[in-house]
Amino acid sequence: MTDQVIQPGHTFATVTDKIASIVLTRPIGRGWLVLVVITGFLTIMLSTAVGYLLAVGVGIWGVDVPVAWGFAIVNFVWWIGIGHAGTFISAFLLLLRQDWRTSINRFAEAMTLFAVACAGLFPLLHLGRPWFFYWLFPYPNTMKLWPQWRSPLVWDVFAVSTYATVSLIFWYVGLIPDLATLRDRSRHRVGRVVYGILAMGWRNSARHWHRYQMAYLLLAGLAAPLVVSVHSIVGMDFASAQLPGWHSTIFPPYFVAGAIFSGFAMVMTLAIPLRAVYGLKDFITARHLDNCAKLMLVTGLIVAYGYSSEIFLAWLSGNEFEWYMTTNRMGGAYGPAFWALILCNVVIPQSLWFKRVRVNPKTLWIVSLVINVGMWLERYVIVITSLHRDFLPSSWGMYYPTIWDWATFIGTLGFFLLCVLLFIRVLPAISIFEMRELVHETSLAPAPAAAEGGK
Repeated sequence: MTDQVIQPGHTFATVTDKIASIVLTRPIGRGWLVLVVITGFLTIMLSTAVGYLLAVGVGIWGVDVPVAWGFAIVNFVWWIGIGHAGTFISAFLLLLRQDWRTSINRFAEAMTLFAVACAGLFPLLHLGRPWFFYWLFPYPNTMKLWPQWRSPLVWDVFAVSTYATVSLIFWYVGLIPDLATLRDRSRHRVGRVVYGILAMGWRNSARHWHRYQMAYLLLAGLAAPLVVSVHSIVGMDFASAQLPGWHSTIFPPYFVAGAIFSGFAMVMTLAIPLRAVYGLKDFITARHLDNCAKLMLVTGLIVAYGYSSEIFLAWLSGNEFEWYMTTNRMGGAYGPAFWALILCNVVIPQSLWFKRVRVNPKTLWIVSLVINVGMWLERYVIVITSLHRDFLPSSWGMYYPTIWDWATFIGTLGFFLLCVLLFIRVLPAISIFEMRELVHETSLAPAPAAAEGGK
């Protein structure tokens, strides 16, 4: 039974009851309240750090003359990467008719939105004067000021805003049938009104389903290229520079693979506790864990190939600046961070070759957590080591993050987890109507003995 997309024995009613009860009837547990308090405190810490930054300026961060890109860009790239898994699961796997995506696509899409919200915060704060962020948009103005289209910051504005908009619409459209279910089952008038407004008059008619399926498929086709384009543009932020360690054509595909790698790691980091706490093991089965682990293994191998290609090409080029940057990464001041990322992103993920690791929730959760740490270290090494040693030794310097750098980063982690906790309590974490479709398909499928000719 471990290879099933959904465990047998479920009916339309049991699927609806089990998923909807988490939102409508399940009492709020003490553990959930404790986590909300902790993440709420971290969100307040984020607000304090941002407020102090606006009052004093970016001088409170550790950025300096050689390392003008510090934690802000490191965290921006990391959060954008995490946001890739939701759109990949929803769009790519939907277009490829992969039915196993059904149990994890809903909270993966929500994770995408929360991660993009955290990511978008850092470039705005890095502007120095974030209240003038609208200068990045091309709009008619009396001063005839236009965005500098050669600036990667402008590319990111359009890439991230487009990605966030399409992901939000895609997620909301997918929610509409389930919002109607919550509207009809809610015991409180406020719930019926709120869910009714959000359901946009859904009445489960054939016309509604026809338009819904057409819109959902079109949005999936629109969102699929964004999975590749958004992080390719983020990779071009680095590749367009002339600095050793950044000026490489391998960055766009290398960044996309790393984004899916870290994104699926975060999906597993959230999905495994979710299935354990809310008893969803019959929906998020061992097959889901196994498939996600296989995707992490494949993208992890691509990332490992990217690391080896960087080192080999730096040696093959004969460029003394490139080769010094490579050896400095491995043996310089930031050498421990480099070897830690190799351990987290290359060595430990090799355990996913073994099925006993892929289907063991505890082990897989630890591996996923390690990969998240490793991918953050990768972004840290890429950004910092290329900046702190450039062409001129007179410009060399070290980067030391301050307490405000850490407060902002840890605060976004708290905000992200707070959003996830609230999402689980107010909206269905698993798609109800898609799980019903799986129940219907399972009931129509022939029994194994019949399929083998009655043997």
